[in-house]
Amino acid sequence: MSGSALQREIRQRKPFRSSTQEAVVGLLRTTDRVRRTLAGVVEPRGITLQQYNVLRILRGSRPAGLPTLEIAARMVEHAPGITRLLDRLEAKTLVRRRRRDDDRRQVMCRITPVGLRLLAGLDPGLQRADESTLGMLSRRDLRRLIALLDRIRAAPAILNKGEER
Repeated sequence: MSGSALQREIRQRKPFRSSTQEAVVGLLRTTDRVRRTLAGVVEPRGITLQQYNVLRILRGSRPAGLPTLEIAARMVEHAPGITRLLDRLEAKTLVRRRRRDDDRRQVMCRITPVGLRLLAGLDPGLQRADESTLGMLSRRDLRRLIALLDRIRAAPAILNKGEER
């Protein structure tokens, strides 16, 4: 079978319709591989990658904490069910929520000591996972990859049949 490395990897016989399509499929395939590697570290500890992301965000906001909607805005992956996500973390005693006294509509979220210990235990494994997924790249390659990803995210995206974000 001839064709690109990606074509061989996914056993695609026909060529991609464009280099752009090949790049998108390659990006999705790579994202899946990275996600599975990271999930392999966090899921045995009883949390999902999205829950890990919330805990990481809250660790960085200590001691003040953050309102629910601010957490949602900072998520790596869009999470429409942020309240349910926080419900599950609170049930595991990893986060604590409290309505603000000065604005009862706003709920402040903070990571608990249990959540901090969980993250501290995950940090070494996640560092190894980061290295295993991108460690074959040089510092220069990594800087270039970061710059390219920044450019892609900065471009205006077309969503839902032409609706702009």
